[in-house]
Amino acid sequence: MAKERGRPRTSTVLWEGVQRLLADLPPAPDGGSRAVVDLGGGTGGLAVRVAGLGHDVVVVDPSPDALAALERRTVEAGLAGRVRSVQGDAADLASLLPAGSADLLLCHGVLEVVDDPLAALRAAHDVLRPGGRLSLLVAQWPATVLSRALAGRLEQALHALSDEAHRWSATDPLRRRFDRASATGLAERAGFTVTDVEGTRTFADVVPPASAGSDAELALLRALESAASRSPELLPLAGHLHLHAVRG
Repeated sequence: MAKERGRPRTSTVLWEGVQRLLADLPPAPDGGSRAVVDLGGGTGGLAVRVAGLGHDVVVVDPSPDALAALERRTVEAGLAGRVRSVQGDAADLASLLPAGSADLLLCHGVLEVVDDPLAALRAAHDVLRPGGRLSLLVAQWPATVLSRALAGRLEQALHALSDEAHRWSATDPLRRRFDRASATGLAERAGFTVTDVEGTRTFADVVPPASAGSDAELALLRALESAASRSPELLPLAGHLHLHAVRG
């Protein structure tokens, strides 16, 4: 299950959003750590960062190889006691984790590949405590149309625009893509209240790597991504949408 890939030049927007979700949680009864579930967390790139803030993280992923890499990463970071791995996927969530046991659930790059996105979100809803937060990251289809057209793949751009699931061809690794209305509607049907929507990778997938090669250029790109993430006009062009939601 995929997360933001490539150079770490746009992860700041997503990471800052996750930190805000943690900060927005109601005070913990004991003032201690939070229970975080990273659904489809793979090798733990984000889970280890969350654990580094002092929280307890459970990574659920179907890939044994990814989970093995996760365990190595947590040991190297000195966080083995903070991160636990569980093999399984969204369909198994109810049998893997107790209901109402998590404060924050990360669901990044999951809905694009599962059999039933609504069922996955309902399972996430049940694992969260009342008032718990959902961090939902989904690929957005208008950006795919634009990026395929800019790459000269006009047939794929047209297919992504007209296809019901917004795939660019039968070989597209993603089963579906979303926009703000469809992602928000899906979260609401699963019982969540969406409180914020940010855009990520608005420019990162169209700016040539040579244009952001130096530290100064990367800093400018990060600043541009951060500003664009809050722009209503640019939100439809973002490669991914980051939804903040609350379990009712």
